[in-house]
Amino acid sequence: MATLSVRQARVRRHKRVRKTLSGTAERPRLVVFRSNRGIEAQLVDDVVGKTLAASSSLGLKPFKGDKVDQAAEVGKSLAAAAKSAGIESAVFDRAGYLYHGRVKALADAAREGGLTF
Repeated sequence: MATLSVRQARVRRHKRVRKTLSGTAERPRLVVFRSNRGIEAQLVDDVVGKTLAASSSLGLKPFKGDKVDQAAEVGKSLAAAAKSAGIESAVFDRAGYLYHGRVKALADAAREGGLTF
């Protein structure tokens, strides 16, 4: 059996997680996308296929610090956007990424900002 590339393994993990995970209007899915340069997160209502709130490292003001701190800022701004949209709880979708480093920092900052998941 051929070995999977890192990307193929992540996509396989993501498909496995998405089989059981779905977001609704009351409890949307908080999905994370991580690239080498930045990180993005959005709250998605899967019933109607609509993004309710989003935040990205591209939308932040010029930032000093490492990528973990950058991810924490994205989590805080997503929690603020969720509060303004009237969302208090979400379902966390790590999108096949391992739960450590930037993904964990984003999740912890979103929890500190008032989101529950």
